[in-house]
Amino acid sequence: MDVREYLNILHVAERLKDTPRHCTTSKRRTESVAEHSWRISLMAFLLRNEFPEADIDKVICMCLIHDLGECFTGDIPTFIKTDSDRDVEDSLLNNWLKSLPDEVSKEMFDLYSEMEAQKTVEAKIFKALDKLEALIQHNESPIDTWSENEYELNKTYAFNTVEFSSWLTELRKAILEDTLDKINNEK
Repeated sequence: MDVREYLNILHVAERLKDTPRHCTTSKRRTESVAEHSWRISLMAFLLRNEFPEADIDKVICMCLIHDLGECFTGDIPTFIKTDSDRDVEDSLLNNWLKSLPDEVSKEMFDLYSEMEAQKTVEAKIFKALDKLEALIQHNESPIDTWSENEYELNKTYAFNTVEFSSWLTELRKAILEDTLDKINNEK
């Protein structure tokens, strides 16, 4: 890849730094999509010893690229995102991916296909971390920043996504404990 192609990819990805997410930080600042992607990448890195059978470097790559479609559409919270929204995001992302150098385009298409299929342990770890990070962030944010539906979502969300792993199930239970403590102590 030549340096201009490299820089162009980075310029598009930079948009995620300015793309707000639904969550706020512990200090009430609206979180960016880039911050979410960074933290799930860190979460994956920290799990290397918990999942020795998994290619954690691949999981980290999945975490890094998973929300690149939001460079084109912005973030739409999962509880209001429609199939039409997903189709638009996928179409814009696919058009961009096709414009990339062949080796990068192929690698990203392969990763997105694997993430979508949810058949490999790597894809399942990625999906679990994506959902769990949002729950952790909500627990870190002031409770008055939660929308009304998030009280119930934080109690129920992602349990089915982690059921393939006893370790991630245990993590989800610990997050639920934190959620219940937050609701009981702050509401």
